[in-house]
Amino acid sequence: MAAVQNPMACTWRNKDPKTWDWKTRAISRMDHWHNDDNTFPIFQKTDKIRWMDQWSVNRWILMHAAWPVAIHAAYNYLLGWVIGPLPSILAFGLYLVGALVNLLFEVRCLGMMAHETGFLDGDKHSRDKVPDVGIGKVLSSIIAIVNVRSALIVALTYRRHDPIALSWWIPAELFLYPILLDFYFYIYHRATHEIDGLWKYHRTHHLTKHPSPILSSYADVEQEFIEMALVPFLTFVTLKLMGFPMGFYDWWLCSQYQLYTEAVGHSGIRIAMSAPGMSGWYLGKVGCELLLEDHDLHHRQGWKKAGNYGKATRLWDRIFGTCLNRIESKPEQVDYQNPVKMCWL
Repeated sequence: MAAVQNPMACTWRNKDPKTWDWKTRAISRMDHWHNDDNTFPIFQKTDKIRWMDQWSVNRWILMHAAWPVAIHAAYNYLLGWVIGPLPSILAFGLYLVGALVNLLFEVRCLGMMAHETGFLDGDKHSRDKVPDVGIGKVLSSIIAIVNVRSALIVALTYRRHDPIALSWWIPAELFLYPILLDFYFYIYHRATHEIDGLWKYHRTHHLTKHPSPILSSYADVEQEFIEMALVPFLTFVTLKLMGFPMGFYDWWLCSQYQLYTEAVGHSGIRIAMSAPGMSGWYLGKVGCELLLEDHDLHHRQGWKKAGNYGKATRLWDRIFGTCLNRIESKPEQVDYQNPVKMCWL
């Protein structure tokens, strides 16, 4: 009987780079989370864990969300009076590039921090590498997620003659967006683990037990559609039905918080950090904030044995009793005297 090939086998790194195609070269520039060269420190689970300065994270997201808007405003100021405000097709291109560049910058910054902090469960296992069979899939998924979400936001909310401004309701929208988004995500995510027949749509994503940011997009098409489009769409519609404006610039900012949370949530960096946003501090007061370790622990589980189904909060896990016990991020192990700050580039 022929041996079953390991679906997470990674042999491409051992081959001559001259033989790589362009997809492999692109992944090589991003897939630097493994510890083959022993450049990342290794800590025991009982060692102190550093915490992330939330202000530095929020500042990072706000500043990086602002530069595409600044280019947009400059275009309207310089050319708008001649050929009109930025048309929809150019807005789609601008904010697509903005989301992709911000994502790549975030992954780079998180990787730099990991050289100081190490990884969760690092004393047992390094981060998984992009497998041979997943090179094209991972790359196409990264491109797809920014394409689909940018197209969704532009198609539903962009009006070229609207003023470039956030609404007065943006603090409330940023507060509610992750909570509502996590409600829809929780329902779908838990269903894929507990309902017979749905696991096949989520199984590929769980092949990685120690994920990295770029492996967050390693998933089946059905899962990609739900997470890329359906869950954000339902969240947007719910906020609109609640009476919130959720205009283009409001949704763009909410989406940047979502994109950051998804990437950092799969980073495995050994930091006591809650998901960024306006609601994080309040959720923390009632024990419902999501820490990086929570989703990392989820990935180490399998079908019908998992918990921690939330992606942006722990609220719904707490309400429905599916929280897993933390190991390395317990309050008594957090080194609050030694914070980590988000780098700029």
